[in-house]
Formats: sequence, C-alpha cells, structure tokens
Amino acid sequence: MAASTKDPRPCSIADSLALVGEKYSLLVLREVCLGNGRFDQLVRNIGAPRDILATRLRRLVDAGILTKRVYSERPQRFEYRPTQAGLELEPVMLTLMAWGDRHLRPDDDRPMVVEHVCGHEMLPVVTCAACGAPVQHEDLSAHPQTPGWTVTGPTAA
Repeated sequence: MAASTKDPRPCSIADSLALVGEKYSLLVLREVCLGNGRFDQLVRNIGAPRDILATRLRRLVDAGILTKRVYSERPQRFEYRPTQAGLELEPVMLTLMAWGDRHLRPDDDRPMVVEHVCGHEMLPVVTCAACGAPVQHEDLSAHPQTPGWTVTGPTAA
C-alpha cells in the first residue's frame, strides 16, 4: 500500500527531534552532561522559564534520557543525570557545537572548548564503523526500509 501524500516520510531524525528538538531540551542535556543537574543550576545556565524547564525535565526523564534522584529531603530537591541513552546524545551535541563554531562564530570566538582525555581539543569526526573512513556526503547512499517509500518520496498506488 502506497503512503498517502499528506503523510510525511517515516524518519528516525523526525522521531528524535520530536523528543530532543524542543526548545531547551538539548541545552538541558548539555548542562547535565557538564555536571550541572540541579534545577536552580539549570535555570541559571539555560535561561529557560521554570515551568518550561520543569516540563522538559519531566519529558526527558519519561523518555529515559535523564534520571532523577533526590539530593535533599527537606525541602525535597532533585538532581538530574544522563542515562546511557542521554550519554549517547553527547557526540551529537559535540558535533552540533563544532558546526556552530565553524559556521556561526566569527573569528574563532568560541564560548567553550572540550578537551579529550588525551589532552587535546576534542574535534568530532563521523567515521564508518566498518572501515574507519571519515563520512563524506558523496560516499553515502540511502536505502529506505519503509514499504511504500523510495528516496524521492512515496511510491504510486
């Protein structure tokens, strides 16, 4: 059965963005990965309104990207930490940061540099897991797996 023309392409990018593409979500994860997992730290470092931040945190916990644990009983306060799924988003954030540094920051005016354990600046490179070669656009070919879809769009009925 062919996909309807009003149905968008099934896509893991769209699914991921539906979760982490909301305003402030990746910034929450940035801060938590930096070790700033307390609500007041998140408010200060992100600048998000408290109600929106609370909603984002709830959604990221529900999705299994963050965990929430009590760090104070009176008053009850929570700290957020990345799960394995959250940590797997860190290379995505580092790649976004590197892209922003290259294309949006004039004159090497970078707000943060991340250092690797080897002591050098971490500059992300996407490589093929099978052969180790850097990934370049011209070396890629897409193979849609959803029935009724091709690279160019939905197939005819």
